[in-house]
Amino acid sequence: MDTVLNSVPLVPSVDPTAFVARGTQIIGDVTIGEQSSIWFNCVLRGDVQKISIGRRTNIQDGSIVHGTTNGLSTIIGNDVTVGHGAILHACTLEDGAFVGFGARVLDGAVVQSRGMLAAGAVLSPRKIVGAGELWAGNPARLLRTLTDEERASLSLAASRYVALSERYRINHFITLTF
Repeated sequence: MDTVLNSVPLVPSVDPTAFVARGTQIIGDVTIGEQSSIWFNCVLRGDVQKISIGRRTNIQDGSIVHGTTNGLSTIIGNDVTVGHGAILHACTLEDGAFVGFGARVLDGAVVQSRGMLAAGAVLSPRKIVGAGELWAGNPARLLRTLTDEERASLSLAASRYVALSERYRINHFITLTF
């Protein structure tokens, strides 16, 4: 981890079993649970509201997580997968939720347990992706219900990232910058 800033009143809390990749910035009131992974160049800014990340959750490369000054925190449950370059702003991702590459989840929006927001989708403020639903588009809309196989794959994605992050932690992978 390059920087953990303590200039705001609260200090981040990162479980010792979590993996935080180089280039990541974690600021303020942020809690990261056991076996979770925060990948390269993510920004988690808990400077105006709390960010809570559960167990075995992965926030992939280049993602941004923030809250709002009007009282909305960002709450991310257990076994959640957040794809590369996503933006999560003052929202809730329940256990087993999936947010695709480059997707945006805006203020007060919720992705319920085992719900999926497709890559590039924008979930408007206060919208709710229901449990087991697939939403896509800008603005995001319900496409269909996930199949049993797709729902099962959500927990596999989270498990794969737990294993991958453990390899990084154990082997102390070094990244080169040019």
